[in-house]
Amino acid sequence: MERIQSLFERYSGIREYRISPLPASGGNRRYFRITWTGGSCIAAAGDSLRENRAFLYLTGHFGKLGLPVPGILDVSGDGMTYLQEDLGDTTLFDAVSAGRNSGCYSTEEKALLRTAVETLPLFQYTGARDLDFSQCGPVSRFDRTSVMFDLNYFKYCFLKPSGAEFDETALEEDFNRLCDRLLTCSTENFQYRDFQGRNIMLTPSGEMKFIDFQGGRMGPVHYDLASFVWQARARYSPELKAELTEAYLEAQSRYAAVCRKDFLTDLRQFVLFRTLQVLGAYGFRGLFERRAHFLESIPYAMDNLLELFGDGTFPEYPCLCRVLEELIPLYGHREPRQDGKLLVRIYSFSYRKGIPEDDSGNGGGYVLDCRGVPNPGRLPEYRGMTGMDSPVVEFLKGHPETEEFARHTAALADMHIDNYLKRGFSDLMLCFGCTGGRHRSVYFAERLAEHIAGKYREHSDRLKVRLIHREQSMEKEVL
Repeated sequence: MERIQSLFERYSGIREYRISPLPASGGNRRYFRITWTGGSCIAAAGDSLRENRAFLYLTGHFGKLGLPVPGILDVSGDGMTYLQEDLGDTTLFDAVSAGRNSGCYSTEEKALLRTAVETLPLFQYTGARDLDFSQCGPVSRFDRTSVMFDLNYFKYCFLKPSGAEFDETALEEDFNRLCDRLLTCSTENFQYRDFQGRNIMLTPSGEMKFIDFQGGRMGPVHYDLASFVWQARARYSPELKAELTEAYLEAQSRYAAVCRKDFLTDLRQFVLFRTLQVLGAYGFRGLFERRAHFLESIPYAMDNLLELFGDGTFPEYPCLCRVLEELIPLYGHREPRQDGKLLVRIYSFSYRKGIPEDDSGNGGGYVLDCRGVPNPGRLPEYRGMTGMDSPVVEFLKGHPETEEFARHTAALADMHIDNYLKRGFSDLMLCFGCTGGRHRSVYFAERLAEHIAGKYREHSDRLKVRLIHREQSMEKEVL
């Protein structure tokens, strides 16, 4: 913080100001907003000098060419901290959230998406003019090493943890063939590398500006289009993907003569490659680090694979295609929500036997610990009963902790159901656990199911509730 204060005061001469941290991004840089009377700017602090240098060089280069990037105001002597123009808080990802959540993009949202892909060739072609690619980092070009790194990222962080069986030698041969195929498309253009909605800002004045290109390098332009249009959580329809691809090709034609048929054939290879790469990231961040957002993204990546394979598999990669066809039903949306309903699954379970697994592909839901409530299972007269039996119900209702716990869990469920119904979500999971999975967990699961069925009965055309008492091997539809 002292470095930021020193840099800002040196730059501005201002002594009365406020520094507020901004939400962390996926990289290793931290961002802060500095505000003072009549103005604001953004401070960035990172622990990678090469990454900072790449960003500062590329920003300066693009700025001289008139590309829409943030202005750099000042840089610390060691290059680890810098100040840049404040672009506001609205990303393209935020601006099209309604379409992403519903799966149906409005005319205004589609226009924003088209503007983004139409601007992309400006970076790839104009941005590459006189660009010193040796300044890029961590690597300067899209080459065999970087391709194989991403393919092995998929193998070690997603494929192997999945438990799917495969011939490692045959897969390596497929990887080499895919790598060779991608490298035939190599060009001397600028490859943005992380071209996606979170890295596109919509300023308060209505401009669209682009950030986080420090991982860019020399490479094929297809990669960036695949990254944007086939972004897993975007939920673009096949028609919208085609529309955005055509918008890109139209804009690209102003910079280079490209055979449309050949480009689309090559693009399909990059969609496959990019999907493997993101699955590697989802595997590492989700399966290893247990970060829910990445786990929830896996089924959407599988949707892209399923759609891609709908146009035919890749016979040149037989082992890879076999294993992907095995993974799609394993990690994809296993229960297609063709009925358009939100399925609320309520479990009771015993902690001794582990937390219930989520078979929806969304990574799980709430796990609510009932062990803070007095345990009727300790008393001999209740041991042969469950939380559905009247004596156990009366015992639990006699304790104030029971009512408080039930009230809080009902409010939590209501908040999510209301939100999920608006956003078109398909699955919500709430699990109640206790020591044996017979008394408290069963009671609270029953009570929540009854509450939801009563409150949302008029929404039965959009909602259904399934109650599962795992340790009793009981399952029933409540709504």
